[in-house]
Amino acid sequence: MRYGHELTTRTFAVIGPEVQDRKMRLAGNNLACTSCHQNDATKPYAMPWVGVAATFPQYRAREDAISSVEERVNGCMERSMNGRPLPLDSREMKAFASYIHYVSRGLPIGAKLEGAGAKPIKAPNRRADLAAGEAVYAKNCVACHGIDGQGQRRGKVGDAEGYAFPPLWGKDTFNNGAGMNRMLTAAAFIRHNMPQGTTHQTPVLSDDEAFDVAGYVLSKPRPIKAGLDNDFPARWNKPVDAAFPPYVDGASADQHRYGPYPPLQDLAKQRADALKTARETAAAR
Repeated sequence: MRYGHELTTRTFAVIGPEVQDRKMRLAGNNLACTSCHQNDATKPYAMPWVGVAATFPQYRAREDAISSVEERVNGCMERSMNGRPLPLDSREMKAFASYIHYVSRGLPIGAKLEGAGAKPIKAPNRRADLAAGEAVYAKNCVACHGIDGQGQRRGKVGDAEGYAFPPLWGKDTFNNGAGMNRMLTAAAFIRHNMPQGTTHQTPVLSDDEAFDVAGYVLSKPRPIKAGLDNDFPARWNKPVDAAFPPYVDGASADQHRYGPYPPLQDLAKQRADALKTARETAAAR
């Protein structure tokens, strides 16, 4: 569990791309898990790991299959950390699983948890305004993440000491297959956790500001993950803000990238309701 805590909080120093032991260079960037999963992965609505052990195995639409905690960890390794999957029997995987179980202790299997995931925003019924997002970024984000979005290093390139404040775009951040590369996820996270010190109880930005600044950040270049066309094989389960093809709803790539999302959400709900009705009708025969 202690090693799992170290992996979570100092990922860059243990399995990052700058560690001396090349066999341990499993992460592809110098982020820490806690770059997103704040407060040692326990902060409400900062995608905490509290309770995760009580909700897995669970169905995951991205794979259209039942996934384990270990498979979920490797999803982050390959996407948020832009790296390689951990061997399931490795010390590192066992440590991650142990820490996730530790922060979930005392919670019953299948428990519904307050503070899980990211607290949704009410998405405005419009395309993200990238110019407005740039202004929000300049006012609220530059001090930590820099005008160039490259964050602030603790030391220098090559020292495996990571960042005091992580980069938001460029080669040393999450790739385009990560959950944080989705507009609604990023906007929800930003709204309830940024600027630094914000909580879901004391948000600084409005829904519109979070939406626009998410659009601005996600408009910037980042690593590309191969094979994203294999994600969400049950195509209608694909989130409306998953901004990579194929698309099955007739909307443009730009709309999936930047919105407006309410029309796509309404269409997805209509599709889900129709499928539910069809199943209930078939079962009644």
